[in-house]
Amino acid sequence: MMKPILLLVSLLLFSSAHADGVQSQTLLDSEHSWDGTPYRQYPTGTPRLRVLKITVPPHTRLPWHRHPMPNAGYLLAGSITVEKEDGRQQRLQQGEVLAEMVDTRHRGVTGDDGAVLIVFYAGSGELPLSQP
Repeated sequence: MMKPILLLVSLLLFSSAHADGVQSQTLLDSEHSWDGTPYRQYPTGTPRLRVLKITVPPHTRLPWHRHPMPNAGYLLAGSITVEKEDGRQQRLQQGEVLAEMVDTRHRGVTGDDGAVLIVFYAGSGELPLSQP
């Protein structure tokens, strides 16, 4: 009898915590990158999370690169198109999020407004964020 009461109290406490105006919105929940490629596993070693704010000027073609770890980008401002070498593209507008590719060469291209992104990297140790 004690377990159901504890569960009910826990649920009531959780509900009241959200009653004060706190809201949560899932922006991304994915097991694969934007092109449909499933994520295999995280790099081995001590986990290392990094969050970068990246500003890309207007009319910029970033160099071709690949990421050795899962990451996701949230577009704060502007727009950016992510291109794969095979020609597939994904355009991102302000407020959208993108699950990046792992070990697949791609680049970002901006238009008239440039882009400001927050990018979350889930790697390990001294693993570089990107490679040519």
